[in-house]
Amino acid sequence: MSILLIVFLPLLAAIIAGLGNKQLGNVPAKVITTGALFIACGLSWPVFLGFLSGNAEATVVPVLKWVASGTLTFDWALRVDTLTAVMLVVVTSVSALVHLYSWGYMEEDPDQPRFFAYLSLFTFAMLMLVTADNLVQMFFGWEGVGLASYLLIGFWFRKPSANAAAIKAFVVNRVGDLGFMLGIFGTFMVFGTVSIPEILAAAPGMAGSTIGFLGMRFETMTILCLLLFIGAMGKSAQLGLHTWLPDAMEGPTPVSALIHAATMVTAGVFMVCRLSPMFEVSPTAMAFVTFIGAATCFFAATIGCTQWDIKRVIAYSTCSQLGYMFFAAGVGAFGSAMFHLFTHAFFKALLFLGAGSVIHAMHHEQDMRFYGNLRKHIPITFWAMTAGTLAITGVGVFGVGFAGFHSKDSILEAAYASGTSMGNFAFWMGILAALMTSFYSWRLVFLTFFGKPRWAGSEHVQHAVHGDHHDHPDEEHSGEDTGHHSSEGADAHEGTAGYHPHESPWVMLVPLVLLSMGAVFAGFVFQHAFVSDGSGEFWKGALVFHEHLIHAMHALPELIKWTPFIVMIIGLALAWYGYIRNTSFPAAAAEQLGPVYTFVYRKWMFDELYHYMFVVPAFWIGRVFWKILDIGVIDRFGPDGAAWAVAKGSTYAQKVQSGYLYSYALIMLLGLVGAISWVIAG
Repeated sequence: MSILLIVFLPLLAAIIAGLGNKQLGNVPAKVITTGALFIACGLSWPVFLGFLSGNAEATVVPVLKWVASGTLTFDWALRVDTLTAVMLVVVTSVSALVHLYSWGYMEEDPDQPRFFAYLSLFTFAMLMLVTADNLVQMFFGWEGVGLASYLLIGFWFRKPSANAAAIKAFVVNRVGDLGFMLGIFGTFMVFGTVSIPEILAAAPGMAGSTIGFLGMRFETMTILCLLLFIGAMGKSAQLGLHTWLPDAMEGPTPVSALIHAATMVTAGVFMVCRLSPMFEVSPTAMAFVTFIGAATCFFAATIGCTQWDIKRVIAYSTCSQLGYMFFAAGVGAFGSAMFHLFTHAFFKALLFLGAGSVIHAMHHEQDMRFYGNLRKHIPITFWAMTAGTLAITGVGVFGVGFAGFHSKDSILEAAYASGTSMGNFAFWMGILAALMTSFYSWRLVFLTFFGKPRWAGSEHVQHAVHGDHHDHPDEEHSGEDTGHHSSEGADAHEGTAGYHPHESPWVMLVPLVLLSMGAVFAGFVFQHAFVSDGSGEFWKGALVFHEHLIHAMHALPELIKWTPFIVMIIGLALAWYGYIRNTSFPAAAAEQLGPVYTFVYRKWMFDELYHYMFVVPAFWIGRVFWKILDIGVIDRFGPDGAAWAVAKGSTYAQKVQSGYLYSYALIMLLGLVGAISWVIAG
């Protein structure tokens, strides 16, 4: 019964708030949706703790008969096992706190019932995804979160930039979803079922089998897993299908925390872990997952070092952290991947909501160059974001540290301990990304909370800010690349002139405090269950868990274990030197790097590349079909041609209509002669 309430309470709340809308009123809509999420959260934790204590077993709760068509038969049922329990806690906890936080953040918005209805609808779709007992039900939730994210990113639909970002997210995800659909079709064709337990049980027996694809023969499980992983690449913003994630910051900040920090973007990681027995059969697919995760991890971290919009820095951080999770899964450390997903939910939601608190305090300004010395004005937000930064950078020694220390270090150790060339590649990419993560995270803290105030409207706001990108003032203030003014509030620079920063209301601060506790303690408290010796008992077959990999991690050289901590210190030192000690250094370094800096700052030119590869040809093809085929052929010989023929015919017909009786008699006589001739000739 509890699982039914957990899943369907958010849906019920979304329906009531959405249909009631302004007639229902702001406060009732917020009470209903937030209350439903806190109830769902309160019911989820006992489920998770039951598996943690070993007292719970995997169950399947039927909901209704769904499809019976030939050999394709499946029901709508809710599967609850350890993997589901972890995701239930993540989704409902973060969503409940985001709902509460939004009471303060969206207080002045006129469409609050619609916003809260969208939040609850998204939560329901995500819960459907993680409780799926078959691939079709998973796809239902998969598409549901895509729809909800489109609605939430484009919530301020009167802004062209918000509409463009929502469409971009929707289209890019459809590209990935095509691969996911093909993977589901192929899986049904091979296994004759879409039931996840039946597929996973039969997967090992498919080792060595081949299948025809694109006119050639390939390993069956390799093709299926690669197609399914393409779906994960789109949903979890991996390299190549990542371009939608930074632009998604156009939505309100609570949306960023809910969708792009802890829930929707982790759907791909969850799917790979859920189907881990399938991926384990194909070393090629595992190597591909490892490579994409490692490359994304490094790539996104480089961009995060150059961005000025506070939300975009955290967005690229999300992309990078997802890369860690994927290459953990790729080397077989599925437990470590889920552990980092679990801890990441707390500290990334904390960082996004903390960024929202800063934006709220700074009158909707998002450019960190117009912050400075805010720790004295918003101390609770400062300490909360510091806790999140300590967690994401992996601060900890001698086995005790913040959340990211335990989960991210376990991923790096697993990659090195895997003993494969791809695992070694992932380890070093992860180490470099850890260094850059420390740098851009502390850079954010130093620019925002330390140094001189740069929000008082004085001349140094425009000319003496800590600048890397000082040579392109028009570009950097346009919002085209930095995301400046992209989400919340135009004319923010003018609005912050002479504006006194203020701490957020308690409904925004309470979620920050609770998430801070997760960022501090989640790693240490739950490490034993997720990734320690004997953790296989915790997972109970919900995913593939390699005990031998855990033993290999324990046997690593001490230098390897200390390397993440060392690079974290280096990144912190570089950020301190560049943004506290010698503030002219970043601009000088950017000047020296020249084209390299510009290339990274412009996000490795992926948007430009896709523009010329896909957008320009698509418009050209569209113009060809429009001008030549539509106008030149179809319209010319279709409706326009018919209209021309009728017009010409009517002109000649008018000449025949002379009005004289003898003319009509002549025509009748000619017609009669013609008819008689036709009869005689016939």
